[in-house]
Order: sequence, then structure tokens, then C-alpha cells
Amino acid sequence: MKNMLLMSSSKYKDTDYLIHTIPWLRQFLSAYQGKSIAFVPYAGVRQSYDEYEKKVRQVLSTLNMEIISVHRSAKHAEIIERADVIAIGGGNTFCLLKGLYDNHLLEPIRAKVNAGTPYFGWSAGVVAAGRSIMTTNDMPITYPPSFNALNLFPHQINPHFISGKMQGHNGESREERLQEFLTVNPTALIYALPEGTALHIQGDQARVLGERAVLRFSGKMSMDTLATETTFHY
Repeated sequence: MKNMLLMSSSKYKDTDYLIHTIPWLRQFLSAYQGKSIAFVPYAGVRQSYDEYEKKVRQVLSTLNMEIISVHRSAKHAEIIERADVIAIGGGNTFCLLKGLYDNHLLEPIRAKVNAGTPYFGWSAGVVAAGRSIMTTNDMPITYPPSFNALNLFPHQINPHFISGKMQGHNGESREERLQEFLTVNPTALIYALPEGTALHIQGDQARVLGERAVLRFSGKMSMDTLATETTFHY
């Protein structure tokens, strides 16, 4: 059964890096103590893969799991194939997806997660779990061969969702950007995850985690509010 934890962000309010996610991760990974996590660092543009791996290892050390970045093997897919859990970190979604294509990881990850290997990610690692990266917030600083992503969650995801406009901001709001996407892709569904929220996917069901609701947009910006602890079929 598919088992995924899709977290909007690495920080929430004034918490340090990934700290607010640790209670979720402890529960999510409770049956995997002492096992290995394959970490995909491709989104981390402003840090080396070594630095990104080290940062994640330090923060998640209390989980009692071995965290190995895929770049530790000449063939990155070998780390994926040996891992008990797969994790993808945040950063730039275009760099992440290009790395997944360049290193031929889309199909190995997809196959393992569909077969029951737990998957967790945050920010860009959540967008990449969806159908495509077309609802990311990031700039296209590089060119993946396609916008098609892992499609483990068969809809669009928009993390770090903030409603409305800041005072003095004259560009489009997040709702307006998502409305543009739905105008061009009218049959799509978008799940907007505010900071500090997550979706726990088990099989064909999802449960909302966090202190705030997740929003689901469809059609001409029809909106459903999915309150925390709500469970739904997706």
C-alpha cells in the first residue's frame, strides 16, 4: 500500500529547520527504526549535496535511521534500490526534476513507492510527488526534459500556500496564479498546502495534518476546505 508523508515546508513560524516535522516523521517511520533512508538532494541549489545530506542527517538524527544521499553512488539508482525509505528535500523544483531525469530515478522511485516503500518530502520534494511541477512557486532556472513528475499523488500540489496579497504587492496573488493554471488545465485538481501542513497518504486515502486546513481548487477556482485530521479519497 502506498505510504507517503507530503509536507509543505521545512520550517513553520519560528521553528528551526525540519523541527516541526519530527513528531510526524517519528510516527510515520515508527516501524523503520535502524533502517536506511535514501535522500535525494537535487533541489538544494545553494548548498552542495554533501552539505545538504549533512544538514538533514543532523536534524533527523533522533529518528535512529541511516540517511544516505543518492550522490554517494556513481549510479544514484543503486541507493534508491537498496533503501527502506525514500526522502526528497526542498529547494528549486526545476533543478530537482532535472536531476531525477538526468539520473534516471523517476521510474525506480515510482516503482518502489507504488510497491509500499515509504516516501516523505517537503516543499519541492512534495511538488515532485504530484502529477507535474506546473504549480510550483519556483523560477525555471534550468530545463528538465518535461514537467511531468513522479505522479505518485495524481494531482497538482502547491506548497507554501499563502492566500491574498501582501500590502504593496501589485503582482498576482497565489490564487490568481492557480486560477491561470486551471484556466489552461480545467480538469485538474490542485491541493494547496499552507505552511505547517502535510498530507499523509495511505493507499487511496489522504489525511490532513497540521494546525491549518488544506485547500483543494478545481474548475473555475471552486474551492473545498479540508480541515486538519480530515481523511478523504483522492
